Amino acid sequence: PPDLCPAHSGVFQWLSKDECTFINGTERVRYVERLIYNRQQEVHFDSDVGHYVGDTPEGKKTARHFNSDPEFMERKRAEVDTGCRHNYEVSTPFLVDR
Repeated sequence: PPDLCPAHSGVFQWLSKDECTFINGTERVRYVERLIYNRQQEVHFDSDVGHYVGDTPEGKKTARHFNSDPEFMERKRAEVDTGCRHNYEVSTPFLVDR
């Protein structure tokens, strides 16, 4: 029978990390998404900047691709409200009031 799990030449990790920072409740909210490949941040989105920024040559290509899609960017910019502020009330008892 064929080997269903041949020896790997390496292990590669692609990680997406999303962060919400709240200042004075939801008065000031910042959303940051980091896309990391093998422990190297490739590209990131910062709601204070409003678009993706490439941190590596490959990440710059990815940023151009993401930034060129108006509908995708509209959803990404809305993450401050749809992701961060939306979940603030649910998370507050577990994260802030301790």
